[in-house]
Amino acid sequence: MTLRQAQGPGAAQGSGAAHGPTHPTTESILRANSTVKVARARRSWSDIAFAVWGVLVMLFLFAPIIVIVIYSFNTGRLLVSWDGFGLDAFATILEKPAIQSAVRVSLVTAFIAAIIATALGTLAGIAMARYPGKWVWWFLGLLLLVSVTPEIVDAVALLPFFVWLGQDMGLTMFSDGIVRLSIGSSLFSTAVVSYIVRARLIGQDANLEEASGDLYAKPITTFRRVTLALALPAVLAGFLLAFTLALDNTIVAAFVQVSGTTPWPVYVLSAVRSGLRPEIAAVSTVMLLLTLVALALVALVLRRAGDSPTEIARTMTGG
Repeated sequence: MTLRQAQGPGAAQGSGAAHGPTHPTTESILRANSTVKVARARRSWSDIAFAVWGVLVMLFLFAPIIVIVIYSFNTGRLLVSWDGFGLDAFATILEKPAIQSAVRVSLVTAFIAAIIATALGTLAGIAMARYPGKWVWWFLGLLLLVSVTPEIVDAVALLPFFVWLGQDMGLTMFSDGIVRLSIGSSLFSTAVVSYIVRARLIGQDANLEEASGDLYAKPITTFRRVTLALALPAVLAGFLLAFTLALDNTIVAAFVQVSGTTPWPVYVLSAVRSGLRPEIAAVSTVMLLLTLVALALVALVLRRAGDSPTEIARTMTGG
């Protein structure tokens, strides 16, 4: 016979009374359930409100883009006059040499500007990340000044500068429209690439570069095989972002372009005077797709490098 059996049921009841109830009462369960339901109701209403607000914000941001994409399939004579659905506007792109020339100039200058911005911005970002000091904050201030300076100021400053270099100094290359457009479009993009590369490297440990030096690797070898390898995802991301930013550099392009090298944004501005046609929207839709593909490649490159979505956003914004 066990001790509990010897003590009898009264002892068991006394023990339970001594230690208190072992299960929650019905009243406490109902109170807890009501509290949870109220909390869920409050969260659900707030979630709905934020979801609706988010949808409204997205519509506000993307409604003009959606409209231009829809009207790129307009078969009417003018863009604002809907006549029917069709692919006539896209076929017109292949029939007008002026449109083809403007698109080609924009793509070529954007590619060259992206190369310039990537080369300069990568070196600047590496220097800021690997050689910290007071100079970094001064340099970041200069980059910020480039980023926030109105484009009209850059355009007005670049025009006489190119004229002085091309005519007064005899450097004929600066009289070429492609060169002017490429340099002008690379100014803002260089600052963006610098932010991205710095943000990438500042979170990377420099022990690998120190170990490479301890193994008697030359500085150029360490830079090429270690530092540049660590920064490569950000370099590729910066190149693609610089390319997309250079595609729509309208104000600077309008000032520094020369005859025969009219980029697409300037062509669109000149077409406004005679009325926008559906082919304008068609080319804009194609360029929008190119931009989205470039941004998707940026995210893919960073994701393949092992970055989380938060790290991808931080790298792309230079945070």
